[in-house]
Amino acid sequence: MLGADLPSLDSALLVPPSASALQADRPSAHAPRILLLYGSVRERSYSRLLSEEAARLLRAMGAETRTFDPSGLPQPDDAPDSHPKVQELRQLAQWAEGMVWTSPERHGSMTGIMKSQIDWIPLADGAVRPTQGKTLALMQVSGGSQSFNALNQLRVLGRWMRMLTIPNQSSVAKAFLEFDEAGRMKASSYYDRVVDVMEELLKFTLLTRDVSPYLVDRYSERKESAQALSQRVNQRSI
Repeated sequence: MLGADLPSLDSALLVPPSASALQADRPSAHAPRILLLYGSVRERSYSRLLSEEAARLLRAMGAETRTFDPSGLPQPDDAPDSHPKVQELRQLAQWAEGMVWTSPERHGSMTGIMKSQIDWIPLADGAVRPTQGKTLALMQVSGGSQSFNALNQLRVLGRWMRMLTIPNQSSVAKAFLEFDEAGRMKASSYYDRVVDVMEELLKFTLLTRDVSPYLVDRYSERKESAQALSQRVNQRSI
């Protein structure tokens, strides 16, 4: 009997993982939808230029992309959720099946602009979780030598937002040397890594987007939902 020797387990709520459940009944036919966020509003923002280069690559590989401009986004809690820029960001987060986050490194960290965008995206919006189960690729730009501080922090945030963060990532050192006057990224090993990351993001998105609800379905949440339902039913019977 399932769970017979596991007294702490509610066996009625245990759903053993199944390979068949990972086969989508109706695979999506539309192009993968990718949202790109960047973390600087400078006139010549290298995180924006890198994000734009990533968007070109994604479109060349068959994805549909949208980029959020953080200029004008208020600080979290300094404006109501109804603020137009907040609503724009949240609608894009719901539209997306995957995301790319690109931040400069400032004082050994991601920028406040990058963090503010993520903070404005709720973990839950009614019955919808805008980021859970969606794929995520991470990139950073640095003014000096190569660093991974912002990437490491973004990876923690991706996990916190319950996203499927891909293993590969990109860190572009001395970014001011890697883009031409027109803002296009020059051929280099850094550029090749960006291609690698976008390829991997699309592969993971295609692999998971139709089964993401199953991938993030959790025993603990099924148990909590069952208890809440039982409590409501019992209250109605009083």
